[in-house]
Amino acid sequence: MTERGAAVLENQPRPWVARLTLAGLAIFVLVLAGAIQLTAWITTIRAELPPTPVLSTMPVSVAVTDRNGALLRPFTTGDGRWRLPVSRAEVDPRFIDMLIAYEDRGFAEHGGIAWSSMLRAAGQFVMAGGRVVSGGSTLTMQVARLIEGQPTRNAWGKLRQMVHADWLEEELSKEQILDLYLTLAPYGGNIEGIRAASLAYFGKEPTRLTTAEAALLVALPQSPEARRPDRDPAAALASRDMVLDRLVAVGALAEEEAQAAKHEPIPKVRRDFPMLAAHMAEQAARAQPQNRTVQLTLDKRLQEALERLGAARARLIDPKVSVAILAADMETGEILASVGSAGLLATESAGFVDMTTAIRSPGSTLKPLIYGLAFELGLAHPQSLIEDRPTAFGGYVPVNFDGFSRGTVTIHDALTASLNIPAVVVLDAVGPARLVSRLRRAFADPRLPVDTAPSLAVGLGGVGITLRDLVGVYAAIGRGGRPVTLKDGVRQRLAPDVVAPVLDPVSAWYVADILADVPPPLNGTPGRIAYKTGTSYGYRDAWAIGFDGKTVIGVWVGRPDGAPVPGLAGITGAAPILFEAFDRLGNRRAALPKAPSGVLFASNTQLPEPLRRFRHPNDNLVARVAAPQIAFPGDGVDVDLGLREGHFSPLTVKVRNGVPPFTFFANGAPFGRPRFAREDIWQPDGPGYVTLSVVDAQGRGDSVTVFLN
Repeated sequence: MTERGAAVLENQPRPWVARLTLAGLAIFVLVLAGAIQLTAWITTIRAELPPTPVLSTMPVSVAVTDRNGALLRPFTTGDGRWRLPVSRAEVDPRFIDMLIAYEDRGFAEHGGIAWSSMLRAAGQFVMAGGRVVSGGSTLTMQVARLIEGQPTRNAWGKLRQMVHADWLEEELSKEQILDLYLTLAPYGGNIEGIRAASLAYFGKEPTRLTTAEAALLVALPQSPEARRPDRDPAAALASRDMVLDRLVAVGALAEEEAQAAKHEPIPKVRRDFPMLAAHMAEQAARAQPQNRTVQLTLDKRLQEALERLGAARARLIDPKVSVAILAADMETGEILASVGSAGLLATESAGFVDMTTAIRSPGSTLKPLIYGLAFELGLAHPQSLIEDRPTAFGGYVPVNFDGFSRGTVTIHDALTASLNIPAVVVLDAVGPARLVSRLRRAFADPRLPVDTAPSLAVGLGGVGITLRDLVGVYAAIGRGGRPVTLKDGVRQRLAPDVVAPVLDPVSAWYVADILADVPPPLNGTPGRIAYKTGTSYGYRDAWAIGFDGKTVIGVWVGRPDGAPVPGLAGITGAAPILFEAFDRLGNRRAALPKAPSGVLFASNTQLPEPLRRFRHPNDNLVARVAAPQIAFPGDGVDVDLGLREGHFSPLTVKVRNGVPPFTFFANGAPFGRPRFAREDIWQPDGPGYVTLSVVDAQGRGDSVTVFLN
């Protein structure tokens, strides 16, 4: 071959070089086409991605909390999920550290995709013959999956998740991404988010978790249904221990701590979510539907204690009986506890009805305000004398609860004994319209029969009123006559621009001082609180309302359907609950207010003459009725005084009705004429029949014949 030929051959492209060049060009074209296609896919995926959620607007369970932020009652989302609002600050930091160490150790550095983990997962997928061994997903990718709610067990789904994660990293901070995970992570059934899971499985907020609890909550979202502790405790235990072992392996947890955590039992039941102040919480959530968290003025500790008290007492009385309790701070008007029933789910007692706002008959609970008006108008003093004897007001003839009259008593004793007749006499003097007006000054809303004016029946319960309103009335008395608007943090009746006193300070103190002397029930201590009981007609409602120097509490007991409860009375049914409620106040207890200036401390004989005896401004309007009757002993009965055995026990003769003073006779001979008393003692000289007689100040009389032995 010539030199020229050799040179020509040398300058010709070598076949393998050409082939490499063509292959490189082809690869370049393919890569370019792939990149273009991938870019198109990414563009398409990004266009299809749902809007990036914002925690402040994401649908979550409405959480109703107490005054300190403690959860009272959560509500499910519109689609029935428990997804409670939560932030990193409300979660145990140890859980956050364990979550990142287990799920995504590079969370703080990567841009949404951990490529080393993805390559490892891909290699494991190939080596396992197409079986997924590990997902390689970052926390950001998991958030993307949770937002879309779609499975990612195929290549296209994984690519979509990666694109979405990249987008989230551009749109959100790491803190926001973590908050989304804490809110959306699934924990089995309709439970989403760390807060709902902690409440459901451990019965507590996630602010402080044990190592074992945190490990379980890290494990559950990976396979929430298969690992649910309430369905498969063994699977839950295995997954928790796996997390603990992994954390030890990566140096995030000490071996000793992990071993100790493994001895902690797994919860085997799903707990109920809190349902405190169920009625008020529901009303508050409806009133503020736009709020994720609704804060009330209630105190969770007191609310929980009073709910247990109400439910326990109702069970002792009757399954169909409900109990309502309302406690408020007298100075601020803030409601501290509101127990609407003996239990929201108590079907026999209609627990769904909120009896703190139900309109019922108040019984005798308005009597303190009646006497307070008499004090304010200068008609009476607590030591003024008043007649407790049958009195007619046209066709209205009130009688005492026990059917007996006591004769002449002080206003103080008439109120502490809750006598009906003196209260109506005083109400007739001060005027029913004035009583209703003063109720309204206390921001109460008394309900009268349609198209009727206030009548004397209002004083003994002939008006409709709620427990909430009565608590407001007694709060005003305890505050020296100054009204206060009760508020729960959401709903409150607006006070008028000009607020008039319910009573003047001196009159209010007189009332409070008398109520402090009302005999307590068997479980009570005298003088600790000022209180009053009431029983409505037919034993339908039992009331007890009282206050100390700081707190006012009202109790209602009865059937929500208005049916009678035989034997139900304020002193036996409601008063014991009231005193127990005050026992549960703890450090809120305070002494009753001291007397203001202007109080007149005096006995009856020391009072000015006009105040020594209560006199109706127009006595001609008050007709006295009913002749005296010997109440004991009854006519024709045998009375065993032990006379046959030689004992000479005296016989007590009691009289009701009539006008004192009374003259008592035995077989026609007088043996006593007390000034005000309605009873006297006679000493028989032996067994046998005796005729007992009594004559009142108007000359009317009664006689009985009894046999003494």
